[in-house]
Amino acid sequence: MELLELLTQTPSVPGRESRIRQVIADHLAEAKLVDEMHVDPLGSLLTIRKPRGAGAAQTAPQRVMLAAHMDQIGFLVSHIHGDGTLRVNPVGGFDPRNLFARKVRVCAASGDLMGVMNPGGKPIHISSPEERKKVPEINEFYIDLGMSGEQVGEQVKLGDMVVLDGPFHTVGDYVSSQCLDNRVGCWAQLRALEQLGDHACEIHAVWTVQEEVGLRGAVPASYRVQPDIAIACDTTLCCQTPGVPEEQRVSVAGGGVALHVMDSSAISDLGLIEEMEALAETHQIPVQRALLARGGQDGAAMQRARTGARMVAMACPIKHIHTVTEMAHRTDLAAYVALLTAFLQSL
Repeated sequence: MELLELLTQTPSVPGRESRIRQVIADHLAEAKLVDEMHVDPLGSLLTIRKPRGAGAAQTAPQRVMLAAHMDQIGFLVSHIHGDGTLRVNPVGGFDPRNLFARKVRVCAASGDLMGVMNPGGKPIHISSPEERKKVPEINEFYIDLGMSGEQVGEQVKLGDMVVLDGPFHTVGDYVSSQCLDNRVGCWAQLRALEQLGDHACEIHAVWTVQEEVGLRGAVPASYRVQPDIAIACDTTLCCQTPGVPEEQRVSVAGGGVALHVMDSSAISDLGLIEEMEALAETHQIPVQRALLARGGQDGAAMQRARTGARMVAMACPIKHIHTVTEMAHRTDLAAYVALLTAFLQSL
């Protein structure tokens, strides 16, 4: 889990993915996992792993594209007050109820600055019952860096990246951290490449940018790769929590890697789902199907690029998604890597 921890603790929000991209690129290079690697103009990391072993003799191998988005939900500094407090603009979807009394990291050019985020207004001691019932809008939250206005003005600029600060730790059978969405997908691609033996297909492993604000990085990357088969490596909701009806849970924690039948952005290829399920049965890998009423992933962009591609979306069930206490079951993490590896070796 050391690699997954490193990925979750490296800040990178939409449009500011350089730090996480460097971590991934360094790991790929050190382990010699790919044959080619470059960064496209939008910032996505594109790699190629050519066929290995007996399959390398093929003249026209199947082109398989893996895509995991590198960005996490976060903020950009939108205003610096004279007293040194900051206002921020969200990049990605937040529930304001999860933002109260949070530690944050402001990523300035001079280094990361620790701060706290709270909504403006009165503390509980002097607020009225009506005031205490109100859930603030995101634009009402501010960041306090514990520094003077002059000090903040010298170090922080508009557009600097801000992320919530949450540790990586084990909770029973789970790991918990910020931005498991989608550092789990990034991790799964790396681990599958590590474990992969001989394979006949040409693998285009891509780590995309700006997914959280509209699948932006996957579009040009998909046009460049032109895959025959596309696999989106992401996460999905796991709502096995109090207050959510069973029919809305989406996925089951510990039930294995989820194959997204559909979400609001794309419908997966049924044949690919069935192929993966057959492999999972053969290799005794836990797997489940999932449907998501709202939300999308990079598979939608890959599926529609140029003349189109067969696409399947793989996802790890995540409890408390889009918070700093996201949780992933260890069984699901292991199944994710095992099935992705087995599928690539089967082509």
